[in-house]
Amino acid sequence: MFKENQKVQQEFNNSTNQIGKGTSLQGDLEAYGNIRIEGNIKGNIKTKSKVALGKSSIIDGNILAQNAEIEGEVKGRVEVSEVLILKPTAVVHGDIITNKLIVESGATFNGACQMGMAAKEIKISSDTKPMGIVNEPKAKTV
Repeated sequence: MFKENQKVQQEFNNSTNQIGKGTSLQGDLEAYGNIRIEGNIKGNIKTKSKVALGKSSIIDGNILAQNAEIEGEVKGRVEVSEVLILKPTAVVHGDIITNKLIVESGATFNGACQMGMAAKEIKISSDTKPMGIVNEPKAKTV
């Protein structure tokens, strides 16, 4: 049973989720795997893997991830346990907490920054439920 749960957990971590350009989402988004966003989200984003925000992305909420790469706009706190990369088109209005920060020329950042923080454990709400129990949807498409 334990090995089966580990296998399922690994499959979750290897998954990729995508919110396409022109898509608007209102609500919190939680995932074990990578998240790629080109659309708009009004809500918090949390993943145990990587968040990649494309040039057309607009996020109005907080981000909590293991790694992140931002090309779009974020209005909220960005908390990354490993490496955060701000690309030239990135605009961040909010505080950043990360272990390592890479800011490319042209990126805009307005807020406080704390670096070298100890890695924070990222808990997904389904971590507390046994495998096989599905959460109610947290996000709705607008």
